Amino acid sequence: MSGKEPAKQTPVAQRRDNIGSIEISPERLIEVAQGVRTNAYAPYSHYPVSAAVLGNDGRIYTGVNVENAVYPLTQCAEQVAIFKAVAAGVRTILSIAVVTQNAGSPCGACRQVMREFGGPELAVYIADPSGVYRTRTLAQLLPDSFSAADLGEPDAT
Repeated sequence: MSGKEPAKQTPVAQRRDNIGSIEISPERLIEVAQGVRTNAYAPYSHYPVSAAVLGNDGRIYTGVNVENAVYPLTQCAEQVAIFKAVAAGVRTILSIAVVTQNAGSPCGACRQVMREFGGPELAVYIADPSGVYRTRTLAQLLPDSFSAADLGEPDAT
């Protein structure tokens, strides 16, 4: 990962996403994402990605990247997880964990999809397969973001 800081472990006590009495640690969300990574379909890039999204309903939704020989039709893991949450009725996501072989950051399109369903303070945990991770907010990953508010619509989140 040229030009990027090394992944660092964030202590559990520093961050938990709360839903009433439910607490989901970053480590738990990452563990769930790690559990589905082998399901990624990445025959072209050989870069399996998995994601786990915590919805405001308290459930965790998972996704993996699904590549296609027509490259633009590929679906990113983050989008798959978010779209599964949306299909279940979720309109607000509280946090997301992404696991890649080198703790690679989500692409721009995924960041914009995150913004549609999460606010600027959305916690994004970016991890490698061993569980070492760094935490970013969506505002850090997508500064000066575009949202429904820019269309004169109330923000969906």
